[in-house]
Amino acid sequence: MIARYYKDLLNFCTRRVKDRDKAADLAQESYARVLAMQQAGQAILEPVALLKTVAMRAEIDMHRRAAIRQHDDIDALDESHQIAGPRHLQPEEAYAASQAMQAYLDTIDALPERCREAFRMHLFDDLTNQEIAERLGVTVGMVNQYIRRGKLACAARRKALGHDD
Repeated sequence: MIARYYKDLLNFCTRRVKDRDKAADLAQESYARVLAMQQAGQAILEPVALLKTVAMRAEIDMHRRAAIRQHDDIDALDESHQIAGPRHLQPEEAYAASQAMQAYLDTIDALPERCREAFRMHLFDDLTNQEIAERLGVTVGMVNQYIRRGKLACAARRKALGHDD
């Protein structure tokens, strides 16, 4: 499994964090978590989607750890030398990002099975609509409807979260 999906996962992580070293760390952490799940007896039906989902969650954990480390380092400084860190590394922001990510994942999980499968393949596996149609045994038009339904559900969740800028 490692050699088969590593390059795609590394590219996915690199696009997310914009740093090849951090991306390699995320990919390694993702594989470790998925391997632990596999060894615990959990069936893995869509390894690419699972690896990418685990990578996104590992990224959130990475931001949390960075925020905690930054907080610990700031406590050692006297108040006159403390500076505010980047907004995305603040604990509140990391927590909000984690909650938003979970809300989107829950939204996707709530889609009907075929729609959810098509949307995940589109979103996480970067498959073309033709490839998705072939895998699911449906028409490209049906895949378009599934993807549109997934996007509308995520847009509604985005609006409900107040992120409709």
